[in-house]
Amino acid sequence: MQLDTDRFLHDLQSLRNIGRYRTGVHRPTYGADDMASRHWLCEQLSEVGLEPSIDGIGNVFGRGPAAGPRLLAGSHLETQDYSGWLDGALGVVAAVALARAGLPVDVCAYADEEGHYGSFIGSRSLIGDLSEEQIDQARHKSNGTSLRDALESAGLAGRPRLTPDLSRYKAAIEMHIEQGTQLERANHRVGVVTGIVAVQVWRITFEGQQDHTGGTTMAERRDAGLSAVRFLAQVDSEFPRICGDRSVWTTGRIVLEPNATAIIPGRAVIDFSFRDLSREVMDRLQACLRSLVQESNRRERCPATLELTSELQPTLCDPAVLDAFSLAARELCPAHWQKMPSGAIHDSNVLGRRLPVGMLFVPSINGISHHWSEDTSEEDLVMGMQVFARGAEAFLAKG
Repeated sequence: MQLDTDRFLHDLQSLRNIGRYRTGVHRPTYGADDMASRHWLCEQLSEVGLEPSIDGIGNVFGRGPAAGPRLLAGSHLETQDYSGWLDGALGVVAAVALARAGLPVDVCAYADEEGHYGSFIGSRSLIGDLSEEQIDQARHKSNGTSLRDALESAGLAGRPRLTPDLSRYKAAIEMHIEQGTQLERANHRVGVVTGIVAVQVWRITFEGQQDHTGGTTMAERRDAGLSAVRFLAQVDSEFPRICGDRSVWTTGRIVLEPNATAIIPGRAVIDFSFRDLSREVMDRLQACLRSLVQESNRRERCPATLELTSELQPTLCDPAVLDAFSLAARELCPAHWQKMPSGAIHDSNVLGRRLPVGMLFVPSINGISHHWSEDTSEEDLVMGMQVFARGAEAFLAKG
């Protein structure tokens, strides 16, 4: 294996210049810069001897000429709006570096991991888990543009969607920035990912009575906003008693109706999520949430309803891949690496439904991601690439 880390860094910077925004990148899915990055990747894939293609959902695929066993390696090219330059791009360029070093890998840039048009539509399409009807229904999360129209504008309409024979691959691997502070705080340079956490997203709706803020006495009020606030205070009191070491929970959205200064809210809607790698912990958190809704309905004047709006199961990384990455980390950066779960969701979560998966993290400076100031030192990028390559080579060598 002849790993060229200088070319790896050069490719990262070249990709950074497509859609550059301040020190980050703005490459929303299917926009002009996103499509330019996909065509740029096709040129790199041809250069390293892979056969490139862009399929009907926007996945960029580089297939090697030889039969298996091979690895599937990659990540995503698009970004959140006005965001970071390494989220996703690092994993794609690292995959190209593996191919350039002579390892038997096929490379994929999975379309729309960032969810502009849906939930992991590229990787889901690749494993045969995205129907034509789902494509018909998909809309941009902000402006409502249909996915069909976006594919047409990007020149992808009418192209077939790739569904490769997954038996060709021993595993799917991905290199990524941590998007948190655990590695940096521990003065570690590499994180070997043990698994990708489960996520549950719930909608809690409180029904009150819309009324006048001046004429309605406090004794008469059914203020849905106050009921929602008291409920969230109870969540933040009870969840720490039952959570795991790495559990997280977030109130991402609160909507009051009619959301006017002089009107008592007649309705409050909360979008609430929690994450953990352990199914047992997730079950405890769910049971606690249900219990708190029951208690709220016993105590409050505004009845609450609870609805599960989305759920992702945890994905455990393959033990053999995990061992190979761990051995490489011990050899190349002893005392400066750790095993850790991924608190963020990645395409590897989807691929894990059909393939063994493995992931490797490098530190994020100040833990920042999904912002244009996202960054990682060149030294940590190179170290991560070296561990990633040596681990991939060792895993393949096991036969």
